Amino acid sequence: MKMSGSESRSAVIPYGYGKTLDLPYPRAVERAREALKAEGFGVLCEIDIKEKLREKLGVDFRNYVILGACNPPLAYQTLQRELNVGLLLPCNVVVYEDGGRCVVAAIDAVKMMSVVDNPEVGPTAGQVNEKLRRVIDSL
Repeated sequence: MKMSGSESRSAVIPYGYGKTLDLPYPRAVERAREALKAEGFGVLCEIDIKEKLREKLGVDFRNYVILGACNPPLAYQTLQRELNVGLLLPCNVVVYEDGGRCVVAAIDAVKMMSVVDNPEVGPTAGQVNEKLRRVIDSL
């Protein structure tokens, strides 16, 4: 089935939530940034995987960016409950080209936080997931 315009389909990811978009890569990255901002996330860091692999290994790779997203109030709540949770922050969102389309996907914060042996972080991880799902769904 050919998708047109802003049509999309869900991307199946066992440890995240994503969507495949019929958009050019630069526009998909721009829309991901806008959607994150609308849900209260800032992008703390950006890793251009294509550029880094070219620089470090001399290989060519598809357009692929990792956006390190953070919602400051939720990060603060979580850090108050589990100081070492910073090892798992920020929440990553990826945008990459795949077969002429772009995939935008976000980490499943509940699954990610399941490695933390502290039940107090679960509710906040659930809030993060709700926001990240709205980000992806809005694309």
